[in-house]
Amino acid sequence: MSTDAATRPTYGNWRLPRRPGLGPLGLLGTVISFGGLVVVLLASLISLAAAVTVLVPLLLIVAPLALRTVDGRNVYQLLAVRIGWARRKAKGSHVYVSGPLSRRPGGRFSPPGMLARVKMREGRDAYDRPFGVIHHPGRNFYTIVLSCEPDGGSLIDAEQIDIWVASWGDWLARLAHEPGLRGASVVVETAPDTGTRLAAEVLPRISPDAPPAARAVMEEVVERYPAASSEMHTYITLTYGTVGTRRDPDEVITDLAMRIPGLLSGLVAAGGGAAAPLSAERIAEVVRVAYDPAIAPDVLTARAEHGGTGLEWEDAGPAGAVETATSYEHDSGVSRSWLLTLAPRGTVRSSVLRGLLEPAQGTRRKRVALIYRPIDPATSARIVEADRRTAHFSASSGRGLVQARASSEIRAAEQTAAEEASGAGLVEFSLMLTITVDTPEQLDDAATTVRNLQASSRVMMRPADRMQASAFTCTLPVGILPWEHTLMPREIREAL
Repeated sequence: MSTDAATRPTYGNWRLPRRPGLGPLGLLGTVISFGGLVVVLLASLISLAAAVTVLVPLLLIVAPLALRTVDGRNVYQLLAVRIGWARRKAKGSHVYVSGPLSRRPGGRFSPPGMLARVKMREGRDAYDRPFGVIHHPGRNFYTIVLSCEPDGGSLIDAEQIDIWVASWGDWLARLAHEPGLRGASVVVETAPDTGTRLAAEVLPRISPDAPPAARAVMEEVVERYPAASSEMHTYITLTYGTVGTRRDPDEVITDLAMRIPGLLSGLVAAGGGAAAPLSAERIAEVVRVAYDPAIAPDVLTARAEHGGTGLEWEDAGPAGAVETATSYEHDSGVSRSWLLTLAPRGTVRSSVLRGLLEPAQGTRRKRVALIYRPIDPATSARIVEADRRTAHFSASSGRGLVQARASSEIRAAEQTAAEEASGAGLVEFSLMLTITVDTPEQLDDAATTVRNLQASSRVMMRPADRMQASAFTCTLPVGILPWEHTLMPREIREAL
């Protein structure tokens, strides 16, 4: 029996982290402003000209900190992206070539960019299943990848869907208690069905003595079914970091092997369906197909006929790739990525992202990556209390419409505080989307598709211009955490 739509649970109350400081200035801008005003006052004791001489440079420095885009970036941050892109183009690092005729050591097709130094290891869990471990030596991070086949929402009771959503929330909350966990992501990849698996299953089973009409029907099904179907894959990555001294990799792999069964059981309870860890070979195949989507049928055929492809991580990259300001060209595909700027406002149902996750017509592949940063309970309590105090201060000092909005902020802050006190976890999240097409001319149609998907899911996204290669890598199930791969520490960046 389905629950009435009016009584179905709603979700929301996600809040942007409050920026410390005065208004849009941020903490750094506020400190500079007050410090500069003190210097101006001291200079005014000398003469008015001295005060003006100090005030004008102060305004020129502070004004770019106050001017911000919709997603909160100031002028300095926009300039930093442009300068970084200009430097990469000047050095030629936006072009990548690998293989026997390249200058790459070993002449292999190693993955580019942020994956250049990554190493692949493999272990076995408690059920003797192989699982790949992606080792990021630069930061000493270890990533495991889990694959699951979530049950769809069609023909499922509303009560069961609500239970799955609650179980997924519990699973995310438990991540805050995972020792050493630095971040997690859920990658949902969709692509048109090539029909290879269906043909491999059906055609060998057709009896030679079958009636011609029956044979014709089965062959027609194999030929026409892929045109109206698609394949969907869901991957969960968990990235761990060692605290303090560096641990032996074999010791870390043993530790991860003991955690995998518990993580998988939580995914199954949250509607993840059949869940299992991905082996090193399967991870390499996923990355290789992302860079060269045209070989997907060959990979599926090799796995069906021989039980595997034998692909190694050192050969999972593209033969060539070129990054432009608005796209990323790699082997047989051209990709463009988008970043989340605003989550759905107000209350939503559990199906709010369904349109964004479903296959998109006219695309070769589409990946949606939900990236999570669990916050430990002690830090969560401090953040919630700080938001609560700020909301009360804004309500007491505002008037009219400002006060009305502040009152709404108070209710949201109080609800968050109550949920956190009752054991709920606090998680920072973001969303990234990558669409791959065959030619650059199809990117405009892909951009139109993304705008339509945003409207149906009530999210706002912006193209990852001048950092398309990095955004493409972040949507792969390889455990790349964007906040860990910036030149400026996260604490300083948030102060801006």
